[in-house]
Amino acid sequence: MSSTGAPKIAIDATGLKVSIVVTSWHEVITDGLLAGAERALKAAGNTDYKVIRVPGAFELPLGAQMAIKHGAEVVIALGVVIQGDTPHFDYVCDAATSGLTRVQLDSSVPIGFGLLTVANEQQALDRSGLQGSKEDKGAEAVEAAITMKRLSFK
Repeated sequence: MSSTGAPKIAIDATGLKVSIVVTSWHEVITDGLLAGAERALKAAGNTDYKVIRVPGAFELPLGAQMAIKHGAEVVIALGVVIQGDTPHFDYVCDAATSGLTRVQLDSSVPIGFGLLTVANEQQALDRSGLQGSKEDKGAEAVEAAITMKRLSFK
């Protein structure tokens, strides 16, 4: 976690077809991430977005790819993986990160990376955007993806 916090990026999401792909595990945390993403989209002028629930982080890349095939111009990927006692954490985090990167590069559709990969539940809560959280990674994922969609090369 940054000691100074993430930069606040002004965005305009008006008119964009946005899909939020969110995992089903750790519902309190993912609901916080989703609420933060929705707040950021609404504040940026977009109230017409789709929410797609997938089972877990491993399914985020395919969920993102399917959203793009159904017209999404921007995808926000949200979830949490909490480290346990086995290497499962490493495999799932790597597969989700690599998969989302591949989908983004193959499609040229920006994907906001809001997958928390943390050592414990408290770290996830601190980043979830819930009341009392230090950070709002759902909103930050929206800001990053919309910024990438609106890049200009004039």
